[in-house]
Amino acid sequence: MTAHIAGVSMTPFGRRPDTTVKQLVADAVDEALKDAGLTLDMVDAVVFTNTMQGALEGQHAVAGQIAMRSLGFQSGPVINVENACASGDTALMLADSRVRAGDAEVVLVVGAERMTVDKAGALAWFHGAWDVHEADATTAGLLALGADVATPDDVDQPDPAAKSLFMDVYASLAKYHMDRYGLTARQLAAVAAKDHQHSVHNSRAQYRRPFTVDEVLAAPTISWPITLPMCAPMTDGAAAAVVVSEDARGRLPAPDRTVRIAAVELASGSDRAPHDLDRHLSVVASTRAYERAGIGPADIDVAEVHDATSFGEILQTENLGLVPRGEGGAAAERGETTFGGRIPVNLSGGLVSKGHPIAATGLAKTFELVTQLRGEAGERQVDGAQFTISQGGGGFYGIEDASTCVTILAGR
Repeated sequence: MTAHIAGVSMTPFGRRPDTTVKQLVADAVDEALKDAGLTLDMVDAVVFTNTMQGALEGQHAVAGQIAMRSLGFQSGPVINVENACASGDTALMLADSRVRAGDAEVVLVVGAERMTVDKAGALAWFHGAWDVHEADATTAGLLALGADVATPDDVDQPDPAAKSLFMDVYASLAKYHMDRYGLTARQLAAVAAKDHQHSVHNSRAQYRRPFTVDEVLAAPTISWPITLPMCAPMTDGAAAAVVVSEDARGRLPAPDRTVRIAAVELASGSDRAPHDLDRHLSVVASTRAYERAGIGPADIDVAEVHDATSFGEILQTENLGLVPRGEGGAAAERGETTFGGRIPVNLSGGLVSKGHPIAATGLAKTFELVTQLRGEAGERQVDGAQFTISQGGGGFYGIEDASTCVTILAGR
């Protein structure tokens, strides 16, 4: 049995501290159902995801039931999902599984996050996104990966008290890539610059200011080689998708606007050696996804990948097989991953400019890719897009993400 996405939505991302989780959910659900041509009483089940409401507002349980009952969804099943930054992608996977199993015909997936209400609390949340009993050992192992690459003497480093441990980790991963493959700071800046340029054409993005490569390099250093425009911001927002069966698709007012879920694969990390990148969990998940979809990396027309920092995009384009191992930065510098290039990546602007409301992020990528496959992306539309891929990773365990989900969508 095949599952299809019939409706999608994404609220404007940004600082919305006076908007409640319930209101964000209501906005996303209303738009997604209207986009599908359905009403809430036609929904068989809901998969809801939020990561921070417990830490920031004390709502530690049944958040989905609370948000959905306020909209009028009662008696039907609500599944709450938390899987760090892969939460939205994981929620979509559960909806796909439920529809393909024949347990539901219409499943609503929604993710919402309210992060800017408490920036300090949100930053503290990240320190629980790995094994807290092994935090010192994990930190030491990750920082050691980049120890052979020295920070240039002319770099103005921020006050150590103001630095983010997670940005130090991403910087260390980037340095490891520099040491092993020759990645340059300028190539890293080229990724950020092209994503900020992409966001100019996304009216729902948090930031829409274009940057040149030189401006990215000249921006304040967060943790060398990472500068401020290379980092995803704190964000409030929500996104949703309506997943339907083949039979339900036939009853829709506009079935030709649906998009087929060709594959969704979830993987967790392993105790691999740092150099054994063929066992990286994103490689594992994408290999399974390509096999299930019956295609390969060369068939992909558009990609949306997880870029909590711009180095993440370089790593993931390599892991997904979109560019050869070690050439992610060079490919971006050559323009291969920009709009109009060989394989456009993060046309939404990516997390660094679109924003990163943790639980909504995966579904926001779904929104972008469904829009592309429908041919409705306007100035950022890729002509003739037929297959798209998204990757979302969350947490850390050992030397890599704890969880990654890869989704392949197919046009009609």
